[in-house]
Amino acid sequence: MSASILLAGCQPKEQKADNPFFGEYTTPFGVAPFDKITNDHYLPAFIEGLKQQAAEIEAIAGSKEAPTFENTIVAMDQSGALLHKVSNVFFNLKEAVNDTSKQKIATEVAPLMSKHTDDILFNKALFERVAAVYNQRESLNLNTEQNRLLEKTYKDFERAGASLDAEKQNQLRKLNEQLSLLALKFQENWLAENNDFKLIIDNEADLAGLPQSVVDGAAQTATEAGMAGKWMF
Repeated sequence: MSASILLAGCQPKEQKADNPFFGEYTTPFGVAPFDKITNDHYLPAFIEGLKQQAAEIEAIAGSKEAPTFENTIVAMDQSGALLHKVSNVFFNLKEAVNDTSKQKIATEVAPLMSKHTDDILFNKALFERVAAVYNQRESLNLNTEQNRLLEKTYKDFERAGASLDAEKQNQLRKLNEQLSLLALKFQENWLAENNDFKLIIDNEADLAGLPQSVVDGAAQTATEAGMAGKWMF
């Protein structure tokens, strides 16, 4: 992983220029340019996104200014733009059009993301700033949305183990990494099981109500599988 991060930091500028995630989308409504994104673009974008947000979080945690809603809670909420950008595309696309290449990328990214999340939520200085803002929430005159963001941010830290001692946090880090990989394995097994499923229909009456195009497609699939005269879904 360290080697991957080091290599990503040394990426030639032309490689970044060719990666859609490193520039502004010029598509209608800012939709991701799926026709230009390849599997090779994801990992470099993930690694750079992790690097950028880590620097942003470190700047917030190390600020000499007194913690406020704007310079702590809002700043955190708005950090990680590139990481969110690539994550939104990759994980949604992986759910819809999965393949072995995306599974391999996810396996590499999962422990990196797990560590990154723990690094943020176990950052003592950052949590102290969040808690300081949370403890004065009654006097901040926040609106409903701002109060919700503040409350959620604080509880995310508490529930993730920000108040635990270093030994217990290290134990939790290991569990979080294992869970991230096990979740991926479960998804892959589920996908493989679904992909292997085949429903064979040999009674045309059972197809009643289906559009003719669906019936024709099922017949073609069955014929290609050596079961002419039947319908396969």
